[in-house]
Amino acid sequence: MFDFKTQATVYPEDKSFLAKTPEGKNGISWDAKYGFLSFLLLDKVTGDGMNEKGLAAGSFYHEGFAEYGEYDSSRAGKSMAPTNVVDYILSNFATLEEVRKGMQEVRVVPVKNPDIGEVPPVHCFVADPSGKSLVIEYRDGKPKIYDNPVGVITNNPTFDWHLQNLRNYGYLNAESYKTKTWGDLRITPLAPGSGLLGLPGDFTSPSRFVRALVLREVSNPTSGGLETMEQFFRVMDSFNAPSKLGEGQKKQDVEKKSLPSNTQYTVAHDTTKLTTYYHTVWNRQIRKIDLNEIDFSKSEVRKIPLDEKQDQSIKDVTEGLR
Repeated sequence: MFDFKTQATVYPEDKSFLAKTPEGKNGISWDAKYGFLSFLLLDKVTGDGMNEKGLAAGSFYHEGFAEYGEYDSSRAGKSMAPTNVVDYILSNFATLEEVRKGMQEVRVVPVKNPDIGEVPPVHCFVADPSGKSLVIEYRDGKPKIYDNPVGVITNNPTFDWHLQNLRNYGYLNAESYKTKTWGDLRITPLAPGSGLLGLPGDFTSPSRFVRALVLREVSNPTSGGLETMEQFFRVMDSFNAPSKLGEGQKKQDVEKKSLPSNTQYTVAHDTTKLTTYYHTVWNRQIRKIDLNEIDFSKSEVRKIPLDEKQDQSIKDVTEGLR
């Protein structure tokens, strides 16, 4: 709906946090056990990030399906806004099992965000260096935590629905279909890729879920590190949403919009090598943040914009052709 002015932000160990409730800043308070890298939206909210133990987490829009618990002022000290969840996870936990246990002990309650004028309807994706991941959704006021057997997340509807929907696409594969005869007519593929005919190409979240999983499955296997990162960005480049498409977008926002794409940044967290890579809608050059080189014991919060300038880096190579 607008430029998030995203900043790469380092929160140190022992950073003090205070969560919000519908009454104000009187929610759960805590001191960070782990330092973490945050992709900070509007200088307020962690959209996603990774901590010094290699636990990565992100928040994803879940409009119409996020059902937070009613706020009980007597339990304010255990309550937090949806926008506090990723900070809480990254600053407190190192493994998925810790996340699973810890998120059952706090309450996520409906707190309106002034920037969007509503309670952010979100669910969360969490992964650790084991390669496993889980999804946290809020249904009937309680956290519903799913093991994620496919390692993919998009938006609506619920995660279990997305897993069931995959059964409609089990025929897809990287190989072209076999030559066959219908009547007296010999049928052969028109071109390579016929095994993927029917792969959804639209930008709805159910289609993106299927496409992300299938494109990963048919990609060449990689061995980790830079090779995997490069493959990741090749796959993710098919998901850059046109500027008039976006979760929760209102007509008036579309009409005044000037962003080149709704996908403002794409980030890859390497949870084993503790390295984060990203590019933005304004500059497709991939940039790197090495968490191994960051001193999380320093007390101050450090921030840099994702783009020094919102301009594409272009190298002119004409000279070599003169």
